[in-house]
Amino acid sequence: MSKFIDLTRIIENGMAVYPGDDETILRQSRHLDKDGYNNHRLEISMHSGTHIDGPMHMTNSKKHILDFPLENFVGEGVLLDVREQEVIELKEEYKPFIKENSIVLLHTGCDEKFGTEEYFLNNPVVTKEFAEFLVERKVKMLGLDSASPDRYPFEIHRILFSGGVLIAENLTNLDKLIDVNIFEVIALPLRIKADSSIARVIARVPE
Repeated sequence: MSKFIDLTRIIENGMAVYPGDDETILRQSRHLDKDGYNNHRLEISMHSGTHIDGPMHMTNSKKHILDFPLENFVGEGVLLDVREQEVIELKEEYKPFIKENSIVLLHTGCDEKFGTEEYFLNNPVVTKEFAEFLVERKVKMLGLDSASPDRYPFEIHRILFSGGVLIAENLTNLDKLIDVNIFEVIALPLRIKADSSIARVIARVPE
C-alpha cells in the first residue's frame, strides 16, 4: 500500500504567472443545459503553475519534452530542507542522500508567497557548484517550490540542461515530505511537442 502527496499547484482561471508571461485562461466553453454536455477550454503557457522545463527552453536543443523517456520523470525522491537560504549551497551532509537517477526536491518554503512579485523575482538561487554536482551525480530532475533555481541570465538552468537534468518549478506541499525517509517522485509532463510542459507531480510514499 502507498499514500500519495500531490505536489502540484491548482490550475485556475487567472492564476498567477511569471511577470511578462501570457495570462492563464480557463473557461467553461459548453454548458449541459444549453449544449447537452459540459466542456472547458484552457489557454496556458507551458511555464505556468507546476511545470517541467526541458533544455529547449533556454538552449539550442531540438529535443521536445515528449522526446524524453518516461523513466526520466520517475525516480527515488530526495528532499533537502533549504528554507531561509537565499543562496542554496552544496553541503557535505547532502551528498550521501543524492544518488544517481534520483529526483532532488528543494524545500525553500517560498510556495507560501506564490503569486507575489517577491515569489517570482526574488527567489533563492542554487550555486554553480551545487548545479554541477547534480550533473556529476546524474540526477534525473531538480524540483523546487519556487519559481526558478536561478535568476537572469539563468546560468544554472543551462548547467543543468547541459548535463541532462530537467527542472520542475512551482511545486507545493513539500513540507509534507519533511519527515518522510523514503518516497518516489512521479512528475509527468503532457505528451506535447513543446520545449517544456505543465505537469502533474506527486510523491508516492510507501506505508
